[in-house]
Amino acid sequence: MNLSIRQLATFREVMRSGSISEAARTLGRTQPAVSSTIAGLETELELKLFMREQGRLVPTPEAEFFLEEAEAILKRLETSKRTLRGLANREHGQLRVAGVPEASTDFLPKCLSQFVEDKPSVKVALASRSSAEIEELIAAQQFDIGFAETPRARNSFDQIDFDMECMCALPATDPLASKETITPADLDDYPLALLQSEHRSHKQILSRFRDAGSRFNQRFELQAAQPGLQFVKAGLCALICDMITAYEAQESSRLGMGPPMIVFRPFRPRIQSSFSILTPTHRPISIVAQDFCDFLSAEVATIRSAMIKRGT
Repeated sequence: MNLSIRQLATFREVMRSGSISEAARTLGRTQPAVSSTIAGLETELELKLFMREQGRLVPTPEAEFFLEEAEAILKRLETSKRTLRGLANREHGQLRVAGVPEASTDFLPKCLSQFVEDKPSVKVALASRSSAEIEELIAAQQFDIGFAETPRARNSFDQIDFDMECMCALPATDPLASKETITPADLDDYPLALLQSEHRSHKQILSRFRDAGSRFNQRFELQAAQPGLQFVKAGLCALICDMITAYEAQESSRLGMGPPMIVFRPFRPRIQSSFSILTPTHRPISIVAQDFCDFLSAEVATIRSAMIKRGT
């Protein structure tokens, strides 16, 4: 059986209006065209749908039954058309995002909030994972977008890389806060809060201290940088962290309208802390996911530019 949408819509209109001529006027077609469509439908169904009685068009019992089926099909089609139109207009869809812990607490939720504010039907799933886990999730196409430390290139995902660096967070009252940059010599035997020893930034920091001949004093080991800010506020240590954590902390301080309790300074020699946006290579992402990729790229670029310009 090879039914067309036009046949179903024409049949429904004939049933509603009760005549071929009225249906033709409503559909903007000729009476012969409508009659031909109904005849073709009857041939496909191998059923007689209408009888002529004293010049009147009378539906058969089979037509009454088939009307329910035709209505359901056409209604489902209209729903699908609205849904697809909503997807094209970025009104519907789903975003599955996986981010590293340092970005999943404030940065990604804030970006997602801004992005979906005018998209009430877009559903969001946000997961916090390690960079290695995010790589695997994106490679396996289980998430639409990953935000992770820059990985080695792989065939299973595409990436947009952002070359960033680490900052040093200090109590605002510390004498070192007056310096434009912070070096290992400045932090000689100074209590530090750092990410765990397996993290790539930890290895770079340790190398910088060794090269400078400065004493390395790690007091706090962290899984994510943001909790370390509380130790810095308490005057217990300095924190060496990524630009995103530093930027979000500065913005929160500005909103608080009070004097900053923490200052951020560039750490020299430079410690790389680069991030990437990852998307699956072998599965096209949705329109709304691509739009969020563009939005997220702009936000990360803004942070990088702002932190470099501030020199803080």
